[in-house]
Amino acid sequence: MSKINLSKSKYCKCVQCKKILWLNKYKHEMAIQTVKESVLENGKRVGELAKGLFGKYENVEFNEDLNVMIDKTQQLLKDKPNIIAEGSFEYCNNFCRVDILKNDINGIEIYEVKSSTEIHDIYLDDVAYQTYILSKLGLKIKKVCIVYINNKYVRGKELEINRLFNIEDVTEIAISKQDEIEKNIEVINKYMEEHNEDNEPSDDIGLHCSKPYDCEFWNYCTKELPKPNVFDIAGGMRKNKKFEKYYEGKISFEDLQHENLNPKYLEQIDFELHNLEPKIDKDTISGIMDSLKYPLYFIDYETYQLAVPEIEGTKPYQQLPFQYSLHIIKEKDGPIEHREFLAEVNDKNFIRHFAESMIKNMAENGSVIIYNKSFEPARNNEIAAMYPDLKDEIDRINRNMVDFLEPFKQRKYYTKEMHGSASIKSVLPALYPDDPELDYHELPVVHNGEEASDAFLSLKEKSKEEQEKIRNGLLVYCKLDTFAMVKIWMRFNEILEKYK
Repeated sequence: MSKINLSKSKYCKCVQCKKILWLNKYKHEMAIQTVKESVLENGKRVGELAKGLFGKYENVEFNEDLNVMIDKTQQLLKDKPNIIAEGSFEYCNNFCRVDILKNDINGIEIYEVKSSTEIHDIYLDDVAYQTYILSKLGLKIKKVCIVYINNKYVRGKELEINRLFNIEDVTEIAISKQDEIEKNIEVINKYMEEHNEDNEPSDDIGLHCSKPYDCEFWNYCTKELPKPNVFDIAGGMRKNKKFEKYYEGKISFEDLQHENLNPKYLEQIDFELHNLEPKIDKDTISGIMDSLKYPLYFIDYETYQLAVPEIEGTKPYQQLPFQYSLHIIKEKDGPIEHREFLAEVNDKNFIRHFAESMIKNMAENGSVIIYNKSFEPARNNEIAAMYPDLKDEIDRINRNMVDFLEPFKQRKYYTKEMHGSASIKSVLPALYPDDPELDYHELPVVHNGEEASDAFLSLKEKSKEEQEKIRNGLLVYCKLDTFAMVKIWMRFNEILEKYK
């Protein structure tokens, strides 16, 4: 008999780490939200849309009293054949809601809906747990499926949900995991019985802390580690390598300074421990600056992603550019001009308007300076595919791109204050410390790209006054991103002057 109330989400968290359940019960105030608001919204939208996959359905509305939902489900089960959304079931304190349940005369089918574009192992644990509960309640399960997003789907004028979703039969896997589910439930209950509020589990951190999801209690579980530590090494060091050193007891930067690590990681440690002077490769800087041709265009895009595409010609999770900031220097010693574009919230053709505005403001050939060559050129290629008549101009802009990320990524320019990161939000304060004009934390509304996406998507729900405040916040944030590149360009000029 289960002694704790276990839902499918709690069960899946315990598959990742049982201590999460204990922490949620006794230390919930220590949690730091790791799931982005946009991810939650995408999940809700996908879940609601998928309910209509098989036609008319009966929805079991959420109720704080689980028995109300369970009783409603039992009534609907008698009225077969039908489709039940959010059907609720409980067996020995193990509870689940089934996203979609096909209730036929000769059995039922379980459909678990995910907003992902692929099936992850944890999804199999999820549906296996549901299968366990329904089977124990005596229901005959004919089929178990996972419904997920088809990322090859390109939206036409109308949304076709049968093409938007993939449905994969995982019945055999779900059934094969039944003994595992039962054993896990016993282990979870015993674990919680052995560890009360005054007896915190001693489970160590490990790769499971970020697999399949980043744990919201990471900061709590690592609070006793020295700062900085192996987990603060930036620049691409793999998690398994970090944990290898952690388990060897090589945790602090002092512990790690003589280890056999990538020179890039040792460099970060060396700079941190010994407060080294900035490392600047003037030849690399000179090569970049010599490659630039006026007019100089410093540009940055803001984008958002939707699981369910709303714009004709776009795919699920396609990065949709809704804003750009552009600083322009037309000639040597010329003034800095600024242009910008921010889509209107109800404009269904905003991607084309974005592109047309950008092309108009960069009509002359000159260097297009970006920060991360994997982003803006890819967005431009997607725009060109959507609007072939703009392709020549888009290709011209792409050909002129120069990436200011490269010298920092390659550590040709590095300071201790960058802490191993080449992100512009690490580089800018390192180059210009204590300059409030360049401090992203001091911005009024939006402070990073994720916030920018969420802010733009929230506009429809806001009043005119709130919209104006958010739009201004978006413009100020994006403007700083391109002004940051102008400031980097200025610093490069200062370096070259110094070495003349």
